[in-house]
Amino acid sequence: MATLVIYKKAFLKYAPITTYSAGIVLSGQEVKALRNKLGSLDGAHIVVRGREAFVVSMTIPPYQIANAPKNYDPEQPRKLLLTKKEIGELSNAESKKGLTIVPFEVYTSGRNLKMKISIVRGKDKADRREDLKKRDATREIARLLKNQ
Repeated sequence: MATLVIYKKAFLKYAPITTYSAGIVLSGQEVKALRNKLGSLDGAHIVVRGREAFVVSMTIPPYQIANAPKNYDPEQPRKLLLTKKEIGELSNAESKKGLTIVPFEVYTSGRNLKMKISIVRGKDKADRREDLKKRDATREIARLLKNQ
């Protein structure tokens, strides 16, 4: 399992509640671009419409610009492959106030590309500061233990 694209700021902005693994419907050139780590999840989120889930605002540039189709949109919505039960859970979470569905990373599972998505609650400024303090404290402890 190799991580291809990761949304680093998501760990700082959001507190994950439930995590899912979903397949993504992509074209061949999009798969090649993601395998070369050319995608971006910044600002991406998941929407549930009907009985289908889509990732919106995920950017995948064309693999070869000269050979890309004329009507190719790098930020087009892409369908996610989930079970009916998972889509129902995501739909319920989307309707609740304060919850969002965010993609955290795109990774390989065998020869397939998958996306790790989570139902999240946004962190406020105090929670972010607390997380940064914890991270700095663990780094300091690790540094002290290494020097002994």
